[in-house]
Amino acid sequence: MTTESLWNAPPTTAEADVLAGIAAESMLTRTLAWSAINSGSRNLDGLAAMADVLQPLFGQFGPVARVVPSPAEAVDSSGTCRPLAHGDNLYLVVRPDAPVRVLLTGHMDTVFPADHPFQSSRRVDANTVNGPGVADMKGGIAVMLAALEAVGHVTPNLGFDVVINADEEVSSLGSAALLRAAAVRCHLGLTYEPALPDGTLAGARGGSGNFSAVVRGRAAHAGREPELGRNAIVAAADLIVRLAALGRAGCTVNPAKIDGGGPNNIVPDLAIVRFNVRPATLADQAYAAAAIAGAVAAVAAAHDVSVSLDGGFARPPKPLDATQARAFDLVRGCGAALGLPIGWRATGGVCDGNNLAATGLAVVDTMGVRGGAIHSADEFVLIDSFVERARLSALVLLRVAAHGFARDGVA
Repeated sequence: MTTESLWNAPPTTAEADVLAGIAAESMLTRTLAWSAINSGSRNLDGLAAMADVLQPLFGQFGPVARVVPSPAEAVDSSGTCRPLAHGDNLYLVVRPDAPVRVLLTGHMDTVFPADHPFQSSRRVDANTVNGPGVADMKGGIAVMLAALEAVGHVTPNLGFDVVINADEEVSSLGSAALLRAAAVRCHLGLTYEPALPDGTLAGARGGSGNFSAVVRGRAAHAGREPELGRNAIVAAADLIVRLAALGRAGCTVNPAKIDGGGPNNIVPDLAIVRFNVRPATLADQAYAAAAIAGAVAAVAAAHDVSVSLDGGFARPPKPLDATQARAFDLVRGCGAALGLPIGWRATGGVCDGNNLAATGLAVVDTMGVRGGAIHSADEFVLIDSFVERARLSALVLLRVAAHGFARDGVA
């Protein structure tokens, strides 16, 4: 029997019995309750409250560790690197010696801070709920949990790791090491970002890098002796123009914010340029790194200022290569077994799936609910997708437990 026929065969009686036990009510109830907890990436109290709720639910499978985030820094408005606080991450390991291991990941943080006006959920129609994080990704966590509740105790030869991190929306700087360590010990990865409303999954993903360029000039009196000054704002403006010009097919550069300046009668000696870079491939990433370094050096020389660059490519590109195609074939086959067409398309968005794939792990990273308008006050989830997506995950886990999934594609 071919691998494809293993994945897309109709559910067995035993599989059908497991899938039949998955119902929407608990997933929707959990999602609405979790949506009411503000867990913006910088709201440490809200993240702790969310972790308090999730820890015992995942604890039904085994001890859930609360993992302190790795140290991280960010440049503040004074141009100084300061410690960057992140919430604790949750980590569960079940049956560590099992012959096949699956890593399931999700994030408890959202993009909505505690002072954002979007704080509550509402029913839009019979099949749609609007609310903060209902799709991205508290609904996804509910799907993951329901799938594990259905199969976690009936697959003794399947081991699984679960990582629920607290900083995905801000590039996972504090959880990157935890994700990497979990990825290298597993054979397959499932991440619960939302699918598109029509069920399409994300295929190839570009990468992302966030940078801060600190420009330091020299202050002087703007009227008496301006020639003694070195205008950091002017240099920063030049840098912004040069950065924007670096964009090309396969690589976009977005100057997003400038800090600095002061009174009109002083030549400004400090400016900070913050920008994002989106390379489609590793070659594009290498091009961008070299081009940015060249622009920084050129501005420093042209304006007689110093420019220091902070940041990096926290999300490497994730091509749809042979490794990733194997995981998509598995999910597509299980979807076909359930009468669920599975398609995918490339996207410029990034997530933890980028980082997991960079370790060599085969990962499908849009296993969550169907929904849309994420990162906006119009965010919504489609209620009928809860059961649909939980059954898809459950069948994937059942079939991997039964037939295996070699990390390198070799049986």
